Amino acid sequence: MRFGLVLFTSDRGITPAAAAAAGEHLGFDSFYVPEHTHIPVRREAPHPLTGDASLPDDRYARTLDPWVSLATAAAVTSRIRLGTAVAIPVEHDPITLAKSIASLDHLSGGRVVLGVGFGWNVDELTDHGVPPKRRRTMLREYLAAMRTLWSDEQAEYSGEFAEFGPSWAWPKPIRGDAIPTYVGAAGTDKNFAWIVQSADGWITTPGEQDIESRVVRLQQMWRDGGRVGNPEIVVLDVKPDVAKLARWGELGVTEVVYGMPDKSEAEVLAYLDRLANKLPVLH
Repeated sequence: MRFGLVLFTSDRGITPAAAAAAGEHLGFDSFYVPEHTHIPVRREAPHPLTGDASLPDDRYARTLDPWVSLATAAAVTSRIRLGTAVAIPVEHDPITLAKSIASLDHLSGGRVVLGVGFGWNVDELTDHGVPPKRRRTMLREYLAAMRTLWSDEQAEYSGEFAEFGPSWAWPKPIRGDAIPTYVGAAGTDKNFAWIVQSADGWITTPGEQDIESRVVRLQQMWRDGGRVGNPEIVVLDVKPDVAKLARWGELGVTEVVYGMPDKSEAEVLAYLDRLANKLPVLH
């Protein structure tokens, strides 16, 4: 089981590059950042944690671009995997987004993983022209279109939300296949069915309950759906517990990720050192 970090990036506090470099030095396996292009001041979409229009953290309005953030992290690291938790692909053009992701993967030596979300903030999506009731279909098409660009010598795609004729697009992913893609969403059968059809794994939501039963459920749906092997399962955890981590590992959780505090670089580095000491596998 791997251990990773997620930094809710903003224009204050520790930089993505410093956080990723520290994580790599301490032995962490992955480094994730989120995405919000903007937050409409007036909106109707309730936040999953607050249940209303209020936000639990003002960093939602201050979030750095994920691909710029990860590029700075790639420049000062050599081993740690670089991912999003989560990005919102439907807020972009799929051709240019595929180019950005493939370029980062190429320049980082094949270290990119793509965590995606359907987007809880439908007001934000609406500003990008995303039909709220079609966001799942749109995301499925965007991922399929990007995978075509990443894999085919002459790529083409025709769908409702993405379409392009035979095209050349390099670089391709270093590993010779599509970028590993995980979906960050609640552990429901509806979301698991989407993952089985269109992704490589699941990222839990913050505060997800009944992790163990939901892991078993996803694995069963994965097998029933005819998928080979096992899904990647990334759990967002708050506080390490050795017994709990052991159970998760036995069940098939592949990665556990811990968030960083919104504090100065010195304070975050001290926190990471304490966290690493609670995870003996890193030493």
